[in-house]
Formats: sequence, C-alpha cells, structure tokens
Amino acid sequence: MKKTIALLVGAMMVLASVPGTAKNGPKTKHVILIGLDGMASAYFDRTELPTMSMLMDEGCWTLAKRSAFKSSSAINWASMFMAAGPELHGYTEWGSRTPELPSRVVNDHGIFPTINSILREQRPNSEIGCISEWGTIKCLVDSLALDYYEQAADFEQNPQHLTEMAMKYIKEKKPTMFTIVYDQPDHVGHNAGWDTDEYHKVVRFYDHEISRILQAVKNAGIWEDTTIIVTADHGGKGMGHGGIKPEEYETPFIICGKGIRKGGEFQESMMQYDVAATIAGLFGLKQPQVWIGRPMTQCFR
Repeated sequence: MKKTIALLVGAMMVLASVPGTAKNGPKTKHVILIGLDGMASAYFDRTELPTMSMLMDEGCWTLAKRSAFKSSSAINWASMFMAAGPELHGYTEWGSRTPELPSRVVNDHGIFPTINSILREQRPNSEIGCISEWGTIKCLVDSLALDYYEQAADFEQNPQHLTEMAMKYIKEKKPTMFTIVYDQPDHVGHNAGWDTDEYHKVVRFYDHEISRILQAVKNAGIWEDTTIIVTADHGGKGMGHGGIKPEEYETPFIICGKGIRKGGEFQESMMQYDVAATIAGLFGLKQPQVWIGRPMTQCFR
C-alpha cells in the first residue's frame, strides 16, 4: 500500500513539472485588454514604440497571431472575445452587429458566450468594463455581462477621450476585467494607407496612450496584481484588409504582468480565438464546451 502511494505521489510530481500543465487556479486579479483596430505585425518594427517594446521585453509576445477569416473587424473582435471562429459564433461580416449564421450556442443573454459572460457567471462579483471608439464593439462583448460600457467621443474632436475614460474607470473601480478598444489605426489605414507616415504616426500616438493607461494602473495600486494584453483584430495592406495576405491577417499579441513570465517571443501557433481562452486561463475559469480557443500557457509563470 505504501509503495502504491509513493508511486502515485511521484507521478503527480512529474506531471506538475511538465511545461503546459499549469494549475487551474487564478494567476492574476486584474486583466486589462487593449485592442488596436488594424494594427498589423508587418509594420510593427518600422516605428518607435517604447511602451509596447517595454511590455515585450518584460513579458511574452508573438507577431504571428492569425486572424479568423475574413480578416476584418467584427468577425475578429467577436472571435477574440468569444474564443471561437465565425463558423461557431456566427458573425461573418465586417460590421456584424448580430450573427448572420445562428450561433451554435447562446447564453442566458441570448449571445454566444464571451470572456465577459463566463467571468460574470463564474465570479459574479467581478467588476467588468469595456470602452471603445467603435460602437459595434458593444454588440460583441455581451454588454449585459458588463458593469460599465461607454463609447468615446469622435477621435478628431478629442483624441485622448478614450484614454481619459479608461484612467478614470481604473482609478475608481479597479476592474477585474477591462477591455479598451482603439479604432484609429484602421481608419488611417483606409484613408491614407497601411505602412504610411500617417499610419505610423497614429500607432505611435496610441503607444503613448497605452503608457498613460499603465500609469493609471500603477496609481490605482493594482499594478502588481494586473496582467496587460495588447493585441489587434486584423492588419491591412494598401488601403484595405479582409484578404489572405500576411499583412492583413498577422497581428501582434503582447502579454505582460502578473502571472506572466519574462519569456520574450514564443513560437507556438496562436489564433485570434486564443485570446479569450488565455484570459480565462489567467482567471482560472472553466471554458464553455463550444469554445475552441487554447490558453497560451507557455506564457504563464
């Protein structure tokens, strides 16, 4: 009997040491998800981005995360929040506000399960917020699972409005899960072109805005318990996107902070729908059966 127990204990110790067999408990208390609509990996190293570079140096990253197809906005924001592709969540067009295909599964709110809704179900007392510069985001995050949603004023009128909203919410509520979606890289790409001076200028602007958000997290006293994620829905080429060029479907994924190791670039495959699964893994949440996303456990500490 003693020999059997010793063998079982030994086997458990071996399994615990195998990479990728992370414990199921929470690894962080707060996640800040920052999305930059239209930020392409192809042009990432063509301008100075000190804030994102610092996060990359201190955490893990890939420039090879692939969008779901078509490589356009609503399809990929939905995939990012819902841990599944359009074949399952049903949002199939650039501006989808409701699914064109019947969602394979819907929750009690009548929407495909999102990272926000499973966090609400499994941790009802969580403070969950989302703000954006593009109104369609509200249709994709399960707004009924949120404590707070707001859309910023027009970028041309007040380019810093969304960041100021984010800083105020972080200070006052110290959110468990907070999603911030900036829209202008996509707008500039369509109007002036991707990989143009105008495009690089707006990405640099948002790099600075991200630094202000990080400072707000520090000022709120939750920096040591927060994981930061910076990513995008799709890239672009010329003055458009939606196709099958790498410039259109390859996007950055940067993760840093609580529960994340200082691992640098990772080589494992990552898809858009792995973002929500990774956040669920950080919070120790159980994934819905319909989700196909995989947590990037190689980044976990």
